Amino acid sequence: MDLLVVGAGEMGRWLARTADRPVAVTDVDPAVAERAATDLAGARAIPAETNETFDIVCLAVPISVVDHAVERYAPNADRAMCDVSGVMRAPVEAMRAALPDRERLSLHPLFAAANAPGNVAVVADAPGPATDALRADLRAAGNRPFETTVAEHDTAMETVQASAHTAVLAYALAAADVREEFATPVSAALSDLVETVTGGNPRVYREIQETFAGADRVAEAARRIADAEGEAFDECYREAGERG
Repeated sequence: MDLLVVGAGEMGRWLARTADRPVAVTDVDPAVAERAATDLAGARAIPAETNETFDIVCLAVPISVVDHAVERYAPNADRAMCDVSGVMRAPVEAMRAALPDRERLSLHPLFAAANAPGNVAVVADAPGPATDALRADLRAAGNRPFETTVAEHDTAMETVQASAHTAVLAYALAAADVREEFATPVSAALSDLVETVTGGNPRVYREIQETFAGADRVAEAARRIADAEGEAFDECYREAGERG
């Protein structure tokens, strides 16, 4: 059972390494696909405009183009298509329309590829032997796939991605430059989170912020805390503790 990975960036390479089957990779930049194939033992690079077919086609493309990629590569998928774009509603709906009679799977690895293995959110929209085999590959590599729904996943991303990233970036923008000796356990932990977030690709974070709500809630909560005095602050503190 062979696999085509569309998108030879960080997550596409992770998927190609994780899948225990013959793999081809493609990318809008042929040089990127060639480098990925060289780095991945046994993989091969193919042109983005290929008409070659594969048992499974997996899309590791940005959120903003996943709909187009589903339509473009549906003819290349003999048995199944999946995506690791990071959003569920758009690719699932696009795959339903373009591949009504084939297996469909949406995956979201909840980690940077360098931190694998980890939890992988799964919407098994139309499961079958091909997608079951791919999920088995994920488990064999030490990952922890768990099933969810489109609505649950996309709502959760508003908190664990959009809100979380907003809070970390806002702290970085608001923090003054102080000597390292003044660091507290809380500020040191926040500084580590700033390094994690800002060490990634800004386009990836931008697309998350543009796709999922959550940033405004962080801004509203920060204003509530900033304006709180006396018992109003105590109430914010207690409420935060109850939600923690």
